[in-house]
Amino acid sequence: MVLKPIRTSKKVDENGGEEEEEAAAMLLSPASRMFHEPNYNIHILAIMGWKVPLDIDSIKAQILGKLLKHPRFSSLQVMDESHDGSGEMRWVPTTVNVDDHIIVPRLKPIADNIMDTDKLVEEYISSISTTTIDVSKPLWDVHILNVKTSHAEAISVLRFHHSLGDGIALMSLLLSCFRRSSDPNSLPTLLVSSSSSKDKSNLSTSNNRNHMWLYLVKFWLFIRLLFNTVVDVLLFIATALFLKDSQSPFTVAQGFNKSSTRQRFIYRTVSLDDIKFIKNATNATVNDVILGITQAALSRYIHRRYVEGKRKFSVEQMRCRATILVNLRPALGVQAAAEMIEKNAIVIQGNCFGFVIIPLHIGQLENPLDYVHKAKVSMDRKKQSLESQCTFYLLQLFLKFFGFKRATKLAQRVPSQTTLAFSNVVGPLEEVSCSGHPLAFLAPTCYGQPTGLMVHACSYAKNLTFAITVDEGMIPDPNQLGDDFVNSFMLINEAALSKFRTKVD
Repeated sequence: MVLKPIRTSKKVDENGGEEEEEAAAMLLSPASRMFHEPNYNIHILAIMGWKVPLDIDSIKAQILGKLLKHPRFSSLQVMDESHDGSGEMRWVPTTVNVDDHIIVPRLKPIADNIMDTDKLVEEYISSISTTTIDVSKPLWDVHILNVKTSHAEAISVLRFHHSLGDGIALMSLLLSCFRRSSDPNSLPTLLVSSSSSKDKSNLSTSNNRNHMWLYLVKFWLFIRLLFNTVVDVLLFIATALFLKDSQSPFTVAQGFNKSSTRQRFIYRTVSLDDIKFIKNATNATVNDVILGITQAALSRYIHRRYVEGKRKFSVEQMRCRATILVNLRPALGVQAAAEMIEKNAIVIQGNCFGFVIIPLHIGQLENPLDYVHKAKVSMDRKKQSLESQCTFYLLQLFLKFFGFKRATKLAQRVPSQTTLAFSNVVGPLEEVSCSGHPLAFLAPTCYGQPTGLMVHACSYAKNLTFAITVDEGMIPDPNQLGDDFVNSFMLINEAALSKFRTKVD
């Protein structure tokens, strides 16, 4: 999608001349501008399940009172008329009619048939991926599906264009509209990790007696950081130029027209407490466990399609990697976002992220916990590298010297050369409600990305939801893939329980 120039309204100044209002409008950030280039037109979906049917009027009131105070939700994105399609774009404030952004489709499920309703909702959300938001209004909308499914009493889908911001910033803004179910006057809380600072303090304390040894350790860590960074950046460049993953059900085949097919959105929820139990059993992190489950699920799917089928394929020799988008800016935070909304002093946060390419182990392992162990090794290695920062600045250099079109091709080509895109977002620690509607689950995801498979993981209270986006032209049985995530989780959790019982005995 390429935006056509939109003529903005003009006002008369004191001297009788015309002054364009867009002159004082803020420019889109380079990263936000990239999301308007063809083949990189990415939309974010926040799929939310509710424990009660939704009251449309109260949802509208919440949007008017909260979201519309954010400049990006009440502004048009306008191309300068004096430039061509690669010119500058600006945020231009406009009057928003909420009814233009609230969509309530009429779904007619068969009475008392939950399976039929699940399929209707899945089909409807999938159909969203074939549409874009009208550029003559702010680039967001809300779809409300007041039908009961096996997951919730009602479903809503908040859709916004990725140019409005990244998932971290928009998650803080979204949660500022919620309150804790146990305390309607309190905002949700998000987990803040401080493990890295603890590790640094422990290192300094343990080596305080021997300064020479401390300097040697720091020098060695610096050399390792420098070496890993150089290797990772070179692999990133090689991926952009020629290094492609092995052909599998998840990779885009040559000549495949991705834009002609729909996206399927599958979400599966597992216990976050069990995820933490596996984390403790393997001495890993929650992210290690999530990546381990992903490796196990992909291994099950590929083994069924290739090894158990009649196709000849060497799983052990395949190259399989994930492109991870890393946010490089501190999150605004729920409390800060809520205070800024109340004071009408919103700080606009756009997109600020780098790329990390991480290898995945695909294969049948005897011990399911080994998937987590291998994920931990890969993640620990990436923590000793500045790959995300370097890829961010590399992209900025492309923007400066080669323009948006070529920089977008770089940002598009790297994920398209890997097997999948991966992202995770931390949700609220407790159950939350919006205008008296308790939330059942939260599943953020995307469509329009250059990969045929994308996996998002989002925590909410005591659960964690995997949101899996697949191209239906490549993966004909997405629900089976979703079940593979659940089955892989159960196998890994059972292995962790067995390990715990062995220690107790």
